[in-house]
Amino acid sequence: MLRVGLTGGIGAGKSTVSKVLDELGAVIIDADQIAREVVAPGTAGLRRLVAAFGSEILLGDGSLNRPALAAKAFKDDESRLKLNSIVHPLVGRRTAELSESAPENAILVHDIPLLIENGIGPTCNLVMVVHAETEQRVQRLTRLRGMPEEDARARIAAQATDEERRLAADIWLDNTRSEQQLAAQVRDAWTSRLVPFEENVRMRRAATAQPELCSPDASWAAVGARLVKRLQFLAGGLAQRVEHIGSTAVPELPARDVIDLQVSVESTVAADEIAPLLEAGGFPRRTDITSDNPRAGSGPEGWEKRLHASADPGQPAHVHVRVTGSLGERYAIVFRDWLRSDAAARAEYAGIKQRAAVSPDYSDAKEQWFDAVYSRMMGN
Repeated sequence: MLRVGLTGGIGAGKSTVSKVLDELGAVIIDADQIAREVVAPGTAGLRRLVAAFGSEILLGDGSLNRPALAAKAFKDDESRLKLNSIVHPLVGRRTAELSESAPENAILVHDIPLLIENGIGPTCNLVMVVHAETEQRVQRLTRLRGMPEEDARARIAAQATDEERRLAADIWLDNTRSEQQLAAQVRDAWTSRLVPFEENVRMRRAATAQPELCSPDASWAAVGARLVKRLQFLAGGLAQRVEHIGSTAVPELPARDVIDLQVSVESTVAADEIAPLLEAGGFPRRTDITSDNPRAGSGPEGWEKRLHASADPGQPAHVHVRVTGSLGERYAIVFRDWLRSDAAARAEYAGIKQRAAVSPDYSDAKEQWFDAVYSRMMGN
């Protein structure tokens, strides 16, 4: 199934997005709703909170008095940790139960207000962020929820910044205009990205894309950083290192909009072990490619790899799984760093790419240049 993280600052319009996704057929797992459910009257969660913080946290009808709990639980770090040690495992177990009960072809949306603050984004296939300007959010909170303005601004200030959300967002939903326009954006993302992405993951199929050479894009660095974290989560302890490589990792260099990433592993055995983890996470393997082209002056040894490609139709990506210390692994890193540090080499390669872009095979057209610079670049 496809796992989508949905988040946004308080008052940004996340509930509207969640409602539209629910109408479209997504399975919604609401973190706030679960947090209320696990401490409802009669639950073990509420009994544990009373044991930890006293009966003063209850209302007359036996339900949780949230302001009273907050006054006790957030007075110091020890109390806050005590609260989290009770509630978080209960929320985690309930979330897992709901996830496991969802259909295999589900688009599972985790509605999590503090997804970015708690670093949960890498556990999702995609992160959707709904955005509204601060003053709009203040007006919504005061007018629609009756929240005092001072409290509204304090709540907003305590959450992630807009820049932090942009860096985490695979899909950015603009809610600075009407609710109808926001809903249209959600429906478009559902049709053009979420539905085909889920099908590709289920079928273990890479998204089809033939991107053209384009001008340098400052957003490539942020996309690369997101995918690095996602791959680190998927690979677990099998990955010794995950890096953004290739042309999109070099500022000021024209490139095709394909993010290249390298996962360094201990051995070819580990490369095979990591394959099903990457496939389940949305990066199916390209079994037709098992090695890089050996560079001039070297034999075939050390150029073996496993290639995976993203199933996400909205962002092409290639994942090169190579053994740490192999010629291919070293070459990918040195080539990137050489281009980053040498403006003349960067300009030379940009010219090669421009000429290759009009040839029948973009990659093959660059091979002679790669061979010509290999010894110079590797310091031989």
